[in-house]
Amino acid sequence: MKKMKKFFALLLAATMVASMAACAGSSTPAADSENSVDGSSGSTGDDGSEAPTKTNDEGLTPKEGGVMVIAQSASPAKLDPVDYTGTYEGNIIAQVCDTLVDMSQNGEVIPSLATDWEVDDTGTIYTFTLRDDVYFHPGEYQDGRKMTAEDVKYSLERSNELSANSRIKIDHCEVVDDTHVKVYLPAPSSAFLTTLTDEGNAIVPKEEVEGWGDEFGAHLVGTGAFMMKSFSLDNKCELVRNDNYWAAKPYLDGVTFTVVTEAEQALNGLQSGDIDMTGLSGESIKLAREDKNLTVLEMAALQFSYIYFNMVNGPTADKNVRKALIMGVSREDLCNAIYLYNSATPADLPLPPGSWGYDASLEDLVPDYDPEGAKALLADAGYADGLDLDFYTSDSKGSVDMATVAQAEWQQIGVNIDIKTSEWGTFSEYCANGQCDMFAMSWTWYSDPYFFLNYLFHSSHIGSQGNGQGFNVPEVDELLDKAEAEPVQEERAKLYQQALKLIVEEYPQIDYANRKNILGFSSRVHGFSMSTDNAYDICSTEANVWLAE
Repeated sequence: MKKMKKFFALLLAATMVASMAACAGSSTPAADSENSVDGSSGSTGDDGSEAPTKTNDEGLTPKEGGVMVIAQSASPAKLDPVDYTGTYEGNIIAQVCDTLVDMSQNGEVIPSLATDWEVDDTGTIYTFTLRDDVYFHPGEYQDGRKMTAEDVKYSLERSNELSANSRIKIDHCEVVDDTHVKVYLPAPSSAFLTTLTDEGNAIVPKEEVEGWGDEFGAHLVGTGAFMMKSFSLDNKCELVRNDNYWAAKPYLDGVTFTVVTEAEQALNGLQSGDIDMTGLSGESIKLAREDKNLTVLEMAALQFSYIYFNMVNGPTADKNVRKALIMGVSREDLCNAIYLYNSATPADLPLPPGSWGYDASLEDLVPDYDPEGAKALLADAGYADGLDLDFYTSDSKGSVDMATVAQAEWQQIGVNIDIKTSEWGTFSEYCANGQCDMFAMSWTWYSDPYFFLNYLFHSSHIGSQGNGQGFNVPEVDELLDKAEAEPVQEERAKLYQQALKLIVEEYPQIDYANRKNILGFSSRVHGFSMSTDNAYDICSTEANVWLAE
C-alpha cells in the first residue's frame, strides 16, 4: 500500500490538519466498514457518539476513467524523494514512485519492487530479489527503460547521502546482477525494512535525476501507478495513468492534487463535486458529518502535536524554564484550540498511544498545569521579572489559534510571546536551524517507536526538523541504539520505554494532542481504504480506487 511517510513522514506543522499524515506502522487496520468508502462507513459525532451512517452503493462494478481531484491545504514544495519534508509532497511521490518494499494495510512489510529478501547471520547484509517486469515512466532523459538493481543501488545510496531527514542508514549497496542487490548496513537495525517503505527511499532513474538536476522534483519520474503530467507550485499537480504499471492497471485516468488553503473552501468543493477527497478540519468536520451526500472516514492517528523548546540556545536551554513553560499552559486548552469537533484528544507523551512502545505509567512524569508553580520555577531560574520568547508556527488559522491560547496563558506567568508565522516551505526549513526559541510541530509515522524517538531525540538527527531543538542526552542515544539493534520486539519496547522516561524528564517539549485522521469524500469515490497514517492508497497490490458516474 502506498504510504505517506513524511516524518515530518513525516513531520508536519502542528496545524496543517487538513492533510496531516505520514507514515504508519504495524497497527494499521485493514479495510472494513469503518474505514472504507465502499459499503457502510461509520462517522463519529461531535460528542463522540456514532453519527448517522453514510453509505455508498454496494455491488457496483468498477469502471475505468475519470480524474480524482484531491485537495491539500498547502502546496508541495519539494517532490524529489530525497528533499521532501511533509505529507503534501509525500502524497504525490507515493503515486508516482515505488519503494523496494511496502507497508500493507495490515501494517506488515510486503513485497513491492522486491519480490523477496533474506538477511545474513550478522543482520547487516540484506539481499533483495527484484521484479523483472518493472519499467520507469518515459521521461526527458530515458524512454521508459526497465528498472534494474543498478537503480536500487543508485537510489538508496543517494537517499543515504542526501535525504532531508536521514530516512535511511546504510553503508553501501552491491549489484549482484540485474535482479539481485545486496544492501550493507553499518549495524543491525530492526527498523530497516520499515525504513525502506518511506517515499524518501523511492527508486528513481539516474538519467532523469542528473538530467534535471535541482528541477527533478518538478519533473518526477518513477515506476508508480501514475505519471507526472504537470506541476505548478501553489496551484496543482496533475498525474496521469501509467498503463504499464506492474501491480495493476489503474481504473482512474489520473489524479490531480490541488491546493485549497481554507477548510471551508475545500468542503464547498467537495459538496459541489469539484473535489473528490480532502482532509477535514475545524467546522468543516461538523458540516461534512451532517451532509448525507458525503462520506466521512475517521481513524485515530499515529500522531502527536507538540511545541518543542530550543535546548541549546536562549532561556529555554535552562531545564527549569522548560518545565515552567509546560506548567504554565493547559495542554487541554491547546488541543481544543486547534482540534475542534472531537478530532483529537489531549496528549501527554512524545509517542502516540497506538505505538507498541507507549508506556502510560510515564504520563505521571509530565507536570500538570500549575501557573503559580511555574512562576516559582521562573524566579529560581532568574526570570522573576519575566522573559520574552519567539514562538514559530505555520500560518494556518488553527495553528495561530493554538499559539494565541498559549500566548495568553504564558502571559499570566510573566512570559511574553511573539508569535511568528510563515508558509509551510519556509517554516519547515527554518525549524531545523536551532536558533528559534519554540516551534509548533506535529509528527506522524509508524507504530515502531524508532520512527518517533530516534528521529526526534537521537543526537544524530540534530539539525533536522525532527531534532531541531538540539536534544542531546548520551544515555538516551545509548538506549535508542540498543533498541534499534535488538531483534525481539518485547525487549525493544522495554528499551524504548526506558529512553522515553529519560526524555520526558528533560522537559524538551509540550505534547498536547493526539489527533484523528478525518477525510471527506464525494459519493462517486469507491475503493479507498483508510489507515492510521492517512495513506492515500490509490492504486497498488491492495487497492484500485475508481469513480462512479
